[in-house]
Amino acid sequence: MPRPTPAQEAPPPAHLPEVLRRLREAYLPTLPAPRISPEPLDDLVETILAQQNTGTVTRRQFAALKAAYPVWEAALADGPDGVEATLRGAGGGLARMKADYIWNVLHRLEETRGHLSLRDLRSLPDAEVRALLESLPGVGMKTASLLMLFDLARPAIPVENHIGRVAARLDLVPARWSLLKIERWFDEVLPHEWSVRYAAHVATIRHGRQTCLARRPRCEACVLRDLCPSAGLFLSGERET
Repeated sequence: MPRPTPAQEAPPPAHLPEVLRRLREAYLPTLPAPRISPEPLDDLVETILAQQNTGTVTRRQFAALKAAYPVWEAALADGPDGVEATLRGAGGGLARMKADYIWNVLHRLEETRGHLSLRDLRSLPDAEVRALLESLPGVGMKTASLLMLFDLARPAIPVENHIGRVAARLDLVPARWSLLKIERWFDEVLPHEWSVRYAAHVATIRHGRQTCLARRPRCEACVLRDLCPSAGLFLSGERET
């Protein structure tokens, strides 16, 4: 027998649309215009830099790369050591790891596609976009989803720690599930629309940062308090994290 899908293991509750409505109303009442990147390879490199980095460091390192390498072919020719030196010069950690990821992506694109660009992703079907991105070294489901959602206006739903924590506390998914499995669950249960998924992603992260904190969540101020099975436990002091 085939294994059950995440949504079959944890069927979405009837109040899920209400959860999403309240989060959007509280944290993202106005959606931005969808963005289509002129060169998604630039955004992929910046997304790789952003992993385990602050926004300030990410922007500084990306600016340093673009200044050192006006075209990505120059970064490929310079090799991982040159890319690493550029990142170190801009400050921030993980320079070697980031340099290896970036250089290997460039090498794979040159090897398999013959050119260093991802502009054609803008016209490919969603499934082909994801397959191509996830075939690149170091690019997993979450990285591909981030690029698709924010830079290609595709209906992806990247899941990170804040979203995973909120989903588990709301009892939408089992607490033991990995972030990747939670992302597959959301991908199954949410409407396949960019606006819905963009709002769900951004609003839930803001909720996790501002209200549903990892320690001492602000349940008394939560717009989902009456829908959250964890709220009573936190408010009574039965749970600390």
